Amino acid sequence: MTISIDTLSAFVEVAKHLSVSSAANALGIPKSAVSKRVASLEGSVNTTLFSRSTRKIALTNAGDIYLDFAQRTVAQALLAQENMQDLLADTGGALSGKIRLTAPVSWGQQVLAKYLPAFVAQHRGLEIELQLSDRMMDLAYERFDLALRWSVAPLHGLASEPIAYVDWIYVASQAYLAQAGIPAQPNDLVHHSCMCYWQENADDAWRMQKVRHNKTLPLEELAVRVISRFHANNPETVTHAAIAGCGIALLPSYACTEALKRKKLVRVLRGWTPLTKFGVQITAVATPECMRIVRIKTLVSYLRLQMGEAIS
Repeated sequence: MTISIDTLSAFVEVAKHLSVSSAANALGIPKSAVSKRVASLEGSVNTTLFSRSTRKIALTNAGDIYLDFAQRTVAQALLAQENMQDLLADTGGALSGKIRLTAPVSWGQQVLAKYLPAFVAQHRGLEIELQLSDRMMDLAYERFDLALRWSVAPLHGLASEPIAYVDWIYVASQAYLAQAGIPAQPNDLVHHSCMCYWQENADDAWRMQKVRHNKTLPLEELAVRVISRFHANNPETVTHAAIAGCGIALLPSYACTEALKRKKLVRVLRGWTPLTKFGVQITAVATPECMRIVRIKTLVSYLRLQMGEAIS
């Protein structure tokens, strides 16, 4: 069963406005055409999608369920069409157009924000629209060209490109360590108040790997169950708590670079590398078509180059 994008678009507009007339105006087609497309769709799926009366129209339960699929399908089709137009228009010369991208809030504020202004200045025909969010965006549905995300398992149907490493470290204030002692080995953490910036259960296990100077030695990993009296979904908040002496914090290094320079925090357990659910990379993610667009490729290459160590 093949259902056209035009048919799905008619259904989406009627569901949006709860009016065939308003949907027809939005689509720029006759009211009769909208009614015909909706009726055709209901026949194709063999389900009533709208309940109708002389005064109003409303989605049925089936229609409400089907709406999410229809919206995503239409959004993906429109994005693919726009991407193809951009690919056909990429004939050289100065970069132009808009790049809509999303990135994690903290990393975007503290790291990405340092590099984007120079890129915009270099390419005066470009427009950047950045939305910082820790929510996993649906790129097609929410019309984003590019997402910069913590490393995760590859997502089906999306292209990815690692662009930056993120170091994770253990830190604490000197005042806290003077009072509670300096952990000499991972198991010492059980005697400390520990903090991390993602929300987990109060009793959590910190996983870590021993730093290997001799690569012929086998990997050594362990997990230590720690007790935390402080959780936050923002690394700056945890950094401030660590400076205030609340305990040992597990943080991305970019969140506490200045505090380390000023000796407000010091590193502990340097011989161990934290293993977090976020991984150690920020990765650029886009649809395969979008990743081939010159302005997107240029931005990804620029960020990868500017953010330091080459990624193999």
